[in-house]
Amino acid sequence: MKKIKLSKKVNRKPLLVSNDYSAETHLIYGKAYTEKWDYSHHLVPPITSSATFRLESAQRGAQGFVEFAHTSNEPDIPGPAPIYIYDRLGEPNKDMLEENLALAEAGEACVTFGSGMGAISAALGMLTATGDEIIAHNILYGCTYELLTRWYPRYKINVKFVDLVSSRNLQKAISPNTRVVYFETPVNPTLDIIDIEEIADIVAEENKKRKPNRKLYVVVDNTFSSPFCQRPLEHGADFVVHSLTKNIGGFGTDLGGAVIGPLWSRDLLLLFRKDFGAVLSTKSAWSVLVYGLPTLPVRLRQQQQTAMEIARFLLANPKVEMVNYPGLDNFKHHDRAKKQMHDFDGNFAPGSMIYFVLKGKNPEDSRKRGEKFINFVAKNAYTITLAVSLGNIRTLIEHPGSMTHAAIPASEQIKKGIDPGGIRLSIGLEKVDDIIRDLKEAFDNI
Repeated sequence: MKKIKLSKKVNRKPLLVSNDYSAETHLIYGKAYTEKWDYSHHLVPPITSSATFRLESAQRGAQGFVEFAHTSNEPDIPGPAPIYIYDRLGEPNKDMLEENLALAEAGEACVTFGSGMGAISAALGMLTATGDEIIAHNILYGCTYELLTRWYPRYKINVKFVDLVSSRNLQKAISPNTRVVYFETPVNPTLDIIDIEEIADIVAEENKKRKPNRKLYVVVDNTFSSPFCQRPLEHGADFVVHSLTKNIGGFGTDLGGAVIGPLWSRDLLLLFRKDFGAVLSTKSAWSVLVYGLPTLPVRLRQQQQTAMEIARFLLANPKVEMVNYPGLDNFKHHDRAKKQMHDFDGNFAPGSMIYFVLKGKNPEDSRKRGEKFINFVAKNAYTITLAVSLGNIRTLIEHPGSMTHAAIPASEQIKKGIDPGGIRLSIGLEKVDDIIRDLKEAFDNI
């Protein structure tokens, strides 16, 4: 095979990420220098508005294609400025955002995508092929579940759903064809906590028996927590996926996704994005880079403080059967959450999501009461909006059974632990007293 010749490295100082500064500051500034942007003229990175880029010569264009998806194995030593060709291959806003997301998740590399589902598809598509098997937790976001049950069987990729809340179940489920263990934690929508370290340890033991080209990988959807509350790579996961639309984007204005993982995966992910086309919009990349990621800590710190107060309010309400929130002492996985959900300073960070169920004579009665509660909120509440998505500056409420998880048959939902009357709350930045006021009014009218 002909050896790829890359452009000569330029004599610049190494890309500096100083440990003298906090992770929160790094979310604003990224690296002290990046070849993706000339820092000397702009305080804020300029938005790229061109889908294609001017090339001075055919030779420069050819060199750009040669260098694409050939990442240096020395990521902290600056190479030449990228030769940008076409948005689908890369452009400055996406490249800078990817650097900062990798820093946020303590990963070596990141590639962004047009949506969270685009990111999930890329991670799993890169790691599996016909004849392989994925072990997934038995509760997943509805679209992820549908990806694995509707599309993957067409490619003869087997999917085995296992309750990974008990890691022992994984040991029993692994087969020679298993290539990926995939889960969310906290789980959407129940907020069950899966012990990342326990899963990673089991996979590490299994990999001791395997050839390098048949390794088993742990992929974690960290959307519910965001890097502020949890960094799965630090607990032994191989890859992290995100919907940037949620906590990291934060304002509900831009669709996006990301995969963070080891350096060797970057080129494969770039090629996957190029060929399958799930490209993050430049304008969305710019918004997340400039507004979303830098404000993540200040938003999440306030949102989880409010979430704790609302969880306690719900717990004390006689019309509520059950409240799941990782910050509550009586939450069934509270100790596990405290073990792995930490902010950048090591403080317990239980997040901004709450799952609760109203009392009913039976599951059907609970479902009807939940619908009545949500419908009242939709028509009358000022601070709570009936909408899918999460991690927004506005408080959002939804019924997972009929909305985000509708792809899972109702009978399967019950078996997997999704209560027919379950209600999901994503806490925003409103004053806590105002949210509680709207909740009280809804409770008074059911």
